[in-house]
Amino acid sequence: MLRTTLPNFLQPALATDVVPVGLYDPDNDAEGQAALPAIATTGDLVHIEGVSKVFPAGRNSAAVAALDGIDLSAPRGSVTAIIGRSGAGKSTLIRLVNGLEKPSSGRVLVDGVDVAQLPEAGLRGIRRSIGMIFQHFNLLSSRTVFDNVALPLEIAGLQGRDIAARVTPLLDLVGLADKRDRYPAELSGGQKQRVGIARALATEPKLLLSDEATSALDPETTQSVLELLKRINRDLGLTILLITHEMEVVKRIADHVAVIDAGRIVERGSTFDIFSAPRHETTKALLSGVPGMQLPDYVTARLSQERTSGSETVLRIVFTGPHATDPVLSRLSGELGLDLNILGGAVDEIAGRPFGTLVVSFPADDERLAQVRGFLAERGLSTEVLGHVA
Repeated sequence: MLRTTLPNFLQPALATDVVPVGLYDPDNDAEGQAALPAIATTGDLVHIEGVSKVFPAGRNSAAVAALDGIDLSAPRGSVTAIIGRSGAGKSTLIRLVNGLEKPSSGRVLVDGVDVAQLPEAGLRGIRRSIGMIFQHFNLLSSRTVFDNVALPLEIAGLQGRDIAARVTPLLDLVGLADKRDRYPAELSGGQKQRVGIARALATEPKLLLSDEATSALDPETTQSVLELLKRINRDLGLTILLITHEMEVVKRIADHVAVIDAGRIVERGSTFDIFSAPRHETTKALLSGVPGMQLPDYVTARLSQERTSGSETVLRIVFTGPHATDPVLSRLSGELGLDLNILGGAVDEIAGRPFGTLVVSFPADDERLAQVRGFLAERGLSTEVLGHVA
């Protein structure tokens, strides 16, 4: 007799009682109603308020404070990215949103419902309103593409005809209609991730959580998956909360960014503002690999914060919005009689808006530097002194 065992990631959704597919409603759950009144919120689908998470000490380990006073919101219909170094607390934060972990203090609200206060039946229900896509796909090798996508619907109690009506258009949406009877071993990495996305959408969630969903894919496949996620966000109005260490992913699809470091949110704002004018040192370090933001190695090796006799000032100029393609350097040289050395730069697009950086060096004392920065500021361009090179 063949026995099929569900993987761990599906165990929380397994219920002996059938909860209707769709967003959990505490008013329809007698067990949850007394303990969990709905909370009125603004335009945010996810609202995290004063959340801390401490993992207690073990036999051979001390207590670990994974999150400390987190405040974060994800507006309805937006793509919000959480970025940070390994161990910063990103994954813990995601697990609080879908109720796999409970906060030590604070509240995690999903569509006005405090997830941590839900009884077990309520948790099973709300998880059906939260889709999840994973780095390593988590597909069942013994099931076809169709059957992998259908699995959460089977668990939710839907019957064959209703399952087919839900799964078939999803396979069309992710471009896998012709692969419905294939098995995971017959698919490429990008195709497996598309199956994972379709499965996450099967229960018609309002929120999609993405945990490093593209980090195991090659750049070309990553691009196609990102285009799919952006189309799903746009066409279905689905709110997406993603954690990633890939800045290319963030700048292509995210509307908002939160930077987490050592369990705290150290910077947040629109994607364009964060990328064009990062303020916190952690943010600057994470963005240092973005084209146009990094200095060539031969410059970095010679860079000093001290000005010496004969050295040149190294200045980063940030071009944003309508100024991204302005011929500023020729005007700067012509009007101020300045000889500039171009050390690096790029013109790119962030969150659909043009963005450019240029790193230049030139001989300048304090008065000359102030004159140059004033000239650029008058034209709406921001600057940053990176140091000096001999």
